[in-house]
Amino acid sequence: MSTIPYTGTVTFTLKSVPQTPSGFRTMERLMRLEKSAQRILKKLQEKRIKHLNRRTERAGRIWLARARCTRLVCVEAGRSFTIQVTPQLSKDIASVAKHLDFTVAA
Repeated sequence: MSTIPYTGTVTFTLKSVPQTPSGFRTMERLMRLEKSAQRILKKLQEKRIKHLNRRTERAGRIWLARARCTRLVCVEAGRSFTIQVTPQLSKDIASVAKHLDFTVAA
């Protein structure tokens, strides 16, 4: 099996779901790095800031009740995502590599 490159665009496909909580969170974090997910998360962030966070007066001061961030990605076997790999991501990718198949974009 070839090794995952340190730089470039790579498409990953999940073979299986990590059973540990840390592996699951790492996979979610990697999946959120996809460009389309980033674009949607940015729009949702703006919507939360403008409309969904509630400002109320409490003890004479403004209190901000923040809305929770949307869980956009779904970690399931068979899902695929394409990200720009950098050397900073190499340890994260290596920690969940047994759950991933990959193809390098030309």
